[in-house]
Amino acid sequence: MTYDQLVKDTSSRMEKAVKHLQDHLRSIRTSQASPSLVENIRVDYYGTPTPMSQLASISVPEPRMLVVKPFDASALQEMAKAIQKSDLGINPQSDGKVLRLTLPQLSGDQRKKYAAKVKEMCEEGRVAMRNTRREMNKLADQAKKGGDLTEDDNRQLHDEIQTLLKSFEQQVDNVLENKTREVLEL
Repeated sequence: MTYDQLVKDTSSRMEKAVKHLQDHLRSIRTSQASPSLVENIRVDYYGTPTPMSQLASISVPEPRMLVVKPFDASALQEMAKAIQKSDLGINPQSDGKVLRLTLPQLSGDQRKKYAAKVKEMCEEGRVAMRNTRREMNKLADQAKKGGDLTEDDNRQLHDEIQTLLKSFEQQVDNVLENKTREVLEL
């Protein structure tokens, strides 16, 4: 691999790690209702576990309420079961056409627990990026041995990979700070 390919690949992988982290963090409860809380819950739809987002429209009519309107009314009961089985702690109310999910106020202990989970998930993202750094540094060393990179280019590439890591770790820190603030605010 060339110098530019290694830099581009490193940046791409680290960017994917940050995006993956952000996607996972959407499922963490905050004081506000969000469709992302339930859209990835799997519903048994004719024997196939299907994400709720593919089976219903999910709206937020009030700050602490979600309304789930299935495209197929026969799936309503299965959706209610799937929500009850999830770790959200919400009991859906059905009127036969839609599910109403009222999110209870989070207690102080729950907020701290969710904040700790956010921190843990961010640390996993950092670990993934550090693994990418290690892998790319190995590829750079192999390219040097293979004659594709000079000693100076190899050292410069290691420095550039480290700079990229620091940049993306700063993004993770910002994500952590913002999500923790969301979780802890009333």
